[in-house]
Amino acid sequence: MPNRLGLALRASKLTTGTDQVVRAVQSGKAHLVFLASDAAANTTKKITDKCQFYQVEVSTIFDSETLSKAIGKSNIKCVAILDKGFKDMFKN
Repeated sequence: MPNRLGLALRASKLTTGTDQVVRAVQSGKAHLVFLASDAAANTTKKITDKCQFYQVEVSTIFDSETLSKAIGKSNIKCVAILDKGFKDMFKN
């Protein structure tokens, strides 16, 4: 399932990084957020609070290494899915 993140990235339907994810959540573009299960406490609080306020689902099923490897970048702590179709792919 994490390989679907790479597909979403290539389709420009995924954003990475805490600040970019928060902006996507606030603007209503984020449909689903993956937060690394081993993310720092302040990052976890920031992302979960924003997602809870804006009613965006957060999933912590992946760790940082899995997220990073899936999209070919390093030290990734959170990503946001920007497309409902890709969100539905992760729900199946």
